Amino acid sequence: MRYLIGFLALLGVVVASLALHVHYSTEMQPCSINEKWDCGIVNHSPYAVIGPVPVAAIGIAGYAAMLILALARRKRLVLLSALVGLGFSLYLTHIEKDVLLVWCVYCVTSLGIISLITLFSLGWTFLGKRAG
Repeated sequence: MRYLIGFLALLGVVVASLALHVHYSTEMQPCSINEKWDCGIVNHSPYAVIGPVPVAAIGIAGYAAMLILALARRKRLVLLSALVGLGFSLYLTHIEKDVLLVWCVYCVTSLGIISLITLFSLGWTFLGKRAG
């Protein structure tokens, strides 16, 4: 299970890195599909930073931490970090849906990834006897 969670966390690093690229880019993005799906609008909004730190950079760090924790077999810490990440991702999804009225493909993909990591880490922590 730790390798599956680790793989998903690595995938999360990639998706968050793509979002970070959009954050710093001024070019037209391939994820800018129409007026309802535009990563540029989301990643350039005031909600895309906490202080001076881009939210995507926080995502990269969080996914990297989960990758390391999963490979180190730290089940409960993976679960705790996944729950925090899921809560934060749900908050950002609320911002997209109710405030910005625009969706980001990378953000929605990240929500799916952190949701899967949370589900798998719940199973790994509470259902897996000695699953590695």
